[in-house]
This record gives sequence, C-alpha cells and structure tokens, in this order.
Amino acid sequence: MYSFGQSTGRLLIKTSRSGLGRKAGHDLTIEATRWSGNAIVVADDPGKSSVNVTVETESLTVREGSGGLKPLTDGDRTEIKKTLEGKALLHTAQHPTITFSSTSITGTPQSFEITGDLTIKGRAHSVTVHGGSDGDAMVSGWATLTQSTWGIKPYSAFLGALRLADEIRIEYRVTKFEPLPGPGQPPG
Repeated sequence: MYSFGQSTGRLLIKTSRSGLGRKAGHDLTIEATRWSGNAIVVADDPGKSSVNVTVETESLTVREGSGGLKPLTDGDRTEIKKTLEGKALLHTAQHPTITFSSTSITGTPQSFEITGDLTIKGRAHSVTVHGGSDGDAMVSGWATLTQSTWGIKPYSAFLGALRLADEIRIEYRVTKFEPLPGPGQPPG
C-alpha cells in the first residue's frame, strides 16, 4: 500500500465560463492544498488494485484566473473562496471533505481508468478518472465532472449573463508514492 497527497502531488480544479457576459469573468484554477490518498497497486492484475482520496473542502484555494476584463485580485480570490465554501456551493461547514473510493480499475500502469464513487456534499455518484504513468514515479490524469449531479448550482452573476459552466475538469499529478507498512511488512 502506498500513500500520496499534497506533499507529493497536486490536485487542481479547472472551471470555465459561459453566458453572454463570459468575457467579464475568469476561468479559474483552484488547488486543493490539503488532501491525501492511498493506493493498493497490483500491476499484473489491476482489478485487485484500489485507490481512496480525501480532500478537505476548506483547503480549496484559487491559484489562477485567466481571461476576464481585468486581472484577478486578492480581493476577488477571497470573495470566490467565501462563495465556494458557502451553503449554495460546497457548504464546507457541514461537508468538510470530498472523498473518492475506487470500485474498479482497468488498464496498465502506463494508461488506466479508475471508476469509483465521488462523494460531494453527502451525495455519491460514479466517476471515471483517466490516468497514466511516465514509467518513473510520476502519475497524472484527469476527470470531468458535472457540478449539478451533486446538487451544486454553478456560480452566476449579472442575472445569469455570467456563469460558470456546469462541467469542470479535475487534474492530478503525483510525483512520489510513499510505501505504507502492511501485513507482514516492518514499519518505516
């Protein structure tokens, strides 16, 4: 079994804009700054492998805003974080974590798909995560989600003329997996 997380990788959420006022807003890159996972890897029988990931919802931080009529300010970042944590979106006070637990894994270490249950705001739905390895320790990939599936209404402003698209992209990159002690293995 292996562990991974923010010290050995990055987990990003990328949003895009829609609506008539989309030129005014920003496409956002949001980073989970506190997250962890573990994986059991059985290279010759991927179906016996598993992955679990937990993200602390309050750790989601706006890293970048591209597009828009003006650059994203620190005040904008603070306001976006408040909106993200509020009841209308993630309601982080009541739902402090987002979890993913694999139900099946297919492919090879170089190119794989992980299907699993993603739980956001207490609602679990199936998601497929695509990924691959460069042959060394780096593993990266992506998944596409539709926010409304989890009861999240995408942010909108100006009477709906500016709104975030319902579909978001999750991207991950892990550069190192830490071995965890298992049955019959000495610690450390």
